Amino acid sequence: MFSHFSPSLVQFLRDLKANNNRQWFNDHKQDYEDKVRTPALAFIDAMEPWIRMVSPHYETSAKKVGGSLMRVYKDVRFSKDKLPFKTNVGIQFRHEVGKDVHAPGFYLHIEPENIFIGVGTWHPQPEALQAIREHIEKKPGPYQDAIEHQPFTEYFELAGDSLIRPPKGFDSSHPLINEIKRKDFIALCPIQESELYQDDFCQRIASRFGRAQPLQKFLCEALGLRF
Repeated sequence: MFSHFSPSLVQFLRDLKANNNRQWFNDHKQDYEDKVRTPALAFIDAMEPWIRMVSPHYETSAKKVGGSLMRVYKDVRFSKDKLPFKTNVGIQFRHEVGKDVHAPGFYLHIEPENIFIGVGTWHPQPEALQAIREHIEKKPGPYQDAIEHQPFTEYFELAGDSLIRPPKGFDSSHPLINEIKRKDFIALCPIQESELYQDDFCQRIASRFGRAQPLQKFLCEALGLRF
Protein backbone atom coordinates (compact mmCIF):
# COMPACT_ATOMS: atom_id res chain seq x y z
CA MET A 1 0.00 0.00 0.00
CA PHE A 2 1.63 3.24 -1.15
CA SER A 3 1.72 6.22 1.21
CA HIS A 4 4.87 8.10 0.18
CA PHE A 5 8.17 7.83 -1.66
CA SER A 6 11.51 7.04 0.01
CA PRO A 7 14.70 9.13 -0.08
CA SER A 8 16.34 6.10 -1.68
CA LEU A 9 14.55 6.94 -4.96
CA VAL A 10 16.11 10.40 -5.22
CA GLN A 11 19.47 9.00 -4.16
CA PHE A 12 19.32 6.39 -6.92
CA LEU A 13 18.67 9.16 -9.45
CA ARG A 14 21.70 11.07 -8.14
CA ASP A 15 23.84 7.95 -8.45
CA LEU A 16 22.54 7.31 -11.96
CA LYS A 17 23.39 10.86 -13.00
CA ALA A 18 26.95 10.32 -11.76
CA ASN A 19 27.19 6.93 -13.52
CA ASN A 20 25.08 7.30 -16.65
CA ASN A 21 26.32 4.24 -18.54
CA ARG A 22 24.96 0.83 -19.39
CA GLN A 23 27.43 -1.16 -17.33
CA TRP A 24 26.60 0.68 -14.11
CA PHE A 25 22.86 0.48 -14.76
CA ASN A 26 23.01 -3.23 -15.51
CA ASP A 27 24.93 -3.78 -12.27
CA HIS A 28 22.26 -1.83 -10.36
CA LYS A 29 19.17 -2.97 -12.23
CA GLN A 30 17.62 -4.53 -9.15
CA ASP A 31 18.14 -1.27 -7.26
CA TYR A 32 16.25 0.50 -10.04
CA GLU A 33 13.42 -2.01 -9.70
CA ASP A 34 13.28 -1.80 -5.91
CA LYS A 35 13.91 1.91 -5.37
CA VAL A 36 12.38 3.52 -8.46
CA ARG A 37 10.07 1.46 -10.66
CA THR A 38 8.23 -0.51 -7.98
CA PRO A 39 7.37 2.53 -5.79
CA ALA A 40 6.53 4.61 -8.90
CA LEU A 41 4.06 1.96 -10.07
CA ALA A 42 2.62 1.76 -6.56
CA PHE A 43 2.13 5.54 -6.59
CA ILE A 44 0.34 5.31 -9.95
CA ASP A 45 -2.00 2.65 -8.55
CA ALA A 46 -2.67 4.74 -5.45
CA MET A 47 -3.51 7.79 -7.56
CA GLU A 48 -6.30 6.05 -9.48
CA PRO A 49 -9.20 7.16 -7.23
CA TRP A 50 -7.72 10.64 -6.83
CA ILE A 51 -7.36 11.20 -10.57
CA ARG A 52 -10.92 9.96 -11.10
CA MET A 53 -12.08 12.62 -8.63
CA VAL A 54 -10.30 15.33 -10.64
CA SER A 55 -11.71 14.00 -13.93
CA PRO A 56 -13.15 10.58 -14.80
CA HIS A 57 -11.67 10.87 -18.29
CA TYR A 58 -8.00 10.79 -17.29
CA GLU A 59 -6.33 7.45 -16.71
CA THR A 60 -3.74 5.83 -14.47
CA SER A 61 -1.85 2.86 -15.86
CA ALA A 62 0.62 1.01 -13.64
CA LYS A 63 2.07 -1.13 -16.44
CA LYS A 64 5.84 -1.55 -16.47
CA VAL A 65 5.96 -0.56 -20.14
CA GLY A 66 3.59 1.69 -22.04
CA GLY A 67 1.68 3.01 -19.05
CA SER A 68 1.80 6.19 -16.97
CA LEU A 69 5.47 5.68 -16.04
CA MET A 70 7.85 6.93 -18.69
CA ARG A 71 10.68 4.62 -19.66
CA VAL A 72 14.16 5.15 -18.20
CA TYR A 73 15.88 4.49 -21.53
CA LYS A 74 16.47 7.57 -23.67
CA ASP A 75 15.95 7.71 -27.42
CA VAL A 76 19.36 9.03 -28.46
CA ARG A 77 19.03 8.45 -32.22
CA PHE A 78 18.52 12.13 -33.05
CA SER A 79 20.08 13.70 -29.96
CA LYS A 80 23.50 15.19 -29.43
CA ASP A 81 23.29 13.95 -25.84
CA LYS A 82 24.18 10.25 -26.11
CA LEU A 83 23.88 9.42 -22.40
CA PRO A 84 21.65 6.35 -22.39
CA PHE A 85 19.40 6.92 -19.36
CA LYS A 86 16.99 9.53 -18.10
CA THR A 87 17.96 10.71 -14.63
CA ASN A 88 14.43 11.61 -13.60
CA VAL A 89 11.14 9.85 -12.97
CA GLY A 90 8.37 11.03 -15.30
CA ILE A 91 4.76 10.02 -14.65
CA GLN A 92 1.89 11.22 -16.82
CA PHE A 93 -1.82 10.62 -16.28
CA ARG A 94 -3.17 11.15 -19.80
CA HIS A 95 -6.60 11.81 -21.14
CA GLU A 96 -8.35 8.56 -22.07
CA VAL A 97 -7.89 9.28 -25.81
CA GLY A 98 -4.21 10.20 -25.41
CA LYS A 99 -1.63 8.12 -27.24
CA ASP A 100 1.57 9.86 -26.14
CA VAL A 101 3.14 12.63 -24.05
CA HIS A 102 1.56 15.30 -26.27
CA ALA A 103 -1.95 14.48 -25.02
CA PRO A 104 -3.58 16.61 -22.30
CA GLY A 105 -2.44 15.27 -18.98
CA PHE A 106 -1.36 15.62 -15.38
CA TYR A 107 2.37 15.09 -14.86
CA LEU A 108 4.80 14.41 -11.99
CA HIS A 109 8.53 14.98 -12.51
CA ILE A 110 11.02 13.75 -9.89
CA GLU A 111 14.63 14.77 -10.40
CA PRO A 112 17.17 15.79 -7.75
CA GLU A 113 16.78 19.55 -7.15
CA ASN A 114 14.00 19.72 -9.76
CA ILE A 115 10.70 18.24 -8.62
CA PHE A 116 7.44 19.57 -10.00
CA ILE A 117 3.99 18.74 -11.26
CA GLY A 118 2.63 19.89 -14.59
CA VAL A 119 -0.78 20.21 -16.20
CA GLY A 120 -1.99 20.90 -19.73
CA THR A 121 -0.71 19.82 -23.14
CA TRP A 122 2.95 19.93 -24.19
CA HIS A 123 3.92 20.30 -27.86
CA PRO A 124 0.42 19.52 -29.17
CA GLN A 125 0.14 18.37 -32.76
CA PRO A 126 -0.53 21.15 -35.34
CA GLU A 127 -4.25 20.40 -35.62
CA ALA A 128 -4.66 20.39 -31.84
CA LEU A 129 -2.61 23.56 -31.46
CA GLN A 130 -4.77 25.32 -34.04
CA ALA A 131 -7.94 24.19 -32.28
CA ILE A 132 -6.75 25.51 -28.92
CA ARG A 133 -5.76 28.86 -30.39
CA GLU A 134 -9.12 29.22 -32.12
CA HIS A 135 -10.94 28.35 -28.89
CA ILE A 136 -9.03 31.07 -27.03
CA GLU A 137 -9.85 33.52 -29.82
CA LYS A 138 -13.56 32.69 -29.59
CA LYS A 139 -13.81 32.30 -25.81
CA PRO A 140 -11.21 34.58 -24.23
CA GLY A 141 -13.20 35.02 -21.02
CA PRO A 142 -13.26 31.37 -19.89
CA TYR A 143 -9.59 30.93 -20.80
CA GLN A 144 -8.57 34.03 -18.88
CA ASP A 145 -10.60 32.90 -15.89
CA ALA A 146 -8.89 29.49 -16.03
CA ILE A 147 -5.34 30.88 -15.95
CA GLU A 148 -5.95 33.79 -13.60
CA HIS A 149 -8.21 32.43 -10.85
CA GLN A 150 -6.49 32.48 -7.47
CA PRO A 151 -6.63 28.75 -6.60
CA PHE A 152 -4.65 28.12 -9.80
CA THR A 153 -2.14 30.98 -9.64
CA GLU A 154 -1.39 30.23 -5.97
CA TYR A 155 0.50 27.13 -7.10
CA PHE A 156 0.91 27.15 -10.88
CA GLU A 157 2.77 29.28 -13.37
CA LEU A 158 2.31 29.03 -17.14
CA ALA A 159 5.37 27.76 -18.99
CA GLY A 160 6.54 26.44 -22.36
CA ASP A 161 7.49 27.85 -25.75
CA SER A 162 5.82 30.65 -27.69
CA LEU A 163 6.02 32.15 -31.15
CA ILE A 164 7.69 35.53 -31.57
CA ARG A 165 4.97 36.74 -33.95
CA PRO A 166 1.23 36.00 -33.99
CA PRO A 167 0.35 32.80 -35.84
CA LYS A 168 -1.06 33.15 -39.34
CA GLY A 169 -4.75 34.06 -39.42
CA PHE A 170 -4.93 35.59 -35.94
CA ASP A 171 -5.46 39.27 -35.20
CA SER A 172 -2.37 40.78 -33.58
CA SER A 173 -4.64 43.16 -31.63
CA HIS A 174 -6.55 40.34 -29.91
CA PRO A 175 -6.38 40.97 -26.12
CA LEU A 176 -5.01 37.46 -25.54
CA ILE A 177 -2.64 37.36 -28.49
CA ASN A 178 0.29 36.49 -26.22
CA GLU A 179 -1.63 33.42 -25.10
CA ILE A 180 -2.56 32.54 -28.68
CA LYS A 181 1.15 32.66 -29.57
CA ARG A 182 1.88 29.80 -27.17
CA LYS A 183 3.18 26.54 -28.64
CA ASP A 184 2.71 24.76 -25.30
CA PHE A 185 -0.28 25.09 -23.00
CA ILE A 186 1.27 23.88 -19.78
CA ALA A 187 1.58 25.13 -16.23
CA LEU A 188 4.09 24.00 -13.61
CA CYS A 189 4.06 23.83 -9.82
CA PRO A 190 7.29 23.19 -7.89
CA ILE A 191 7.29 20.44 -5.25
CA GLN A 192 9.61 20.35 -2.25
CA GLU A 193 11.56 17.09 -1.93
CA SER A 194 10.31 16.74 1.64
CA GLU A 195 6.74 16.50 0.30
CA LEU A 196 7.61 13.24 -1.45
CA TYR A 197 8.05 11.67 1.96
CA GLN A 198 4.75 12.81 3.52
CA ASP A 199 2.05 10.21 4.17
CA ASP A 200 -0.55 12.37 2.42
CA PHE A 201 1.52 12.81 -0.75
CA CYS A 202 -1.17 11.45 -3.09
CA GLN A 203 -3.79 13.74 -1.62
CA ARG A 204 -1.45 16.74 -1.87
CA ILE A 205 -0.77 16.09 -5.54
CA ALA A 206 -4.43 15.46 -6.37
CA SER A 207 -5.45 18.65 -4.58
CA ARG A 208 -3.07 20.69 -6.72
CA PHE A 209 -4.13 18.93 -9.88
CA GLY A 210 -7.68 19.88 -8.94
CA ARG A 211 -6.76 23.55 -8.96
CA ALA A 212 -6.05 23.22 -12.68
CA GLN A 213 -9.46 21.75 -13.53
CA PRO A 214 -10.68 24.91 -15.34
CA LEU A 215 -7.60 24.96 -17.60
CA GLN A 216 -7.82 21.24 -18.36
CA LYS A 217 -11.54 21.55 -19.03
CA PHE A 218 -10.93 24.44 -21.44
CA LEU A 219 -8.27 22.47 -23.33
CA CYS A 220 -10.55 19.42 -23.54
CA GLU A 221 -13.38 21.55 -24.89
CA ALA A 222 -11.05 23.01 -27.51
CA LEU A 223 -10.07 19.52 -28.62
CA GLY A 224 -13.57 18.07 -28.51
CA LEU A 225 -12.74 15.79 -25.56
CA ARG A 226 -14.79 14.90 -22.53
CA PHE A 227 -13.75 16.29 -19.16
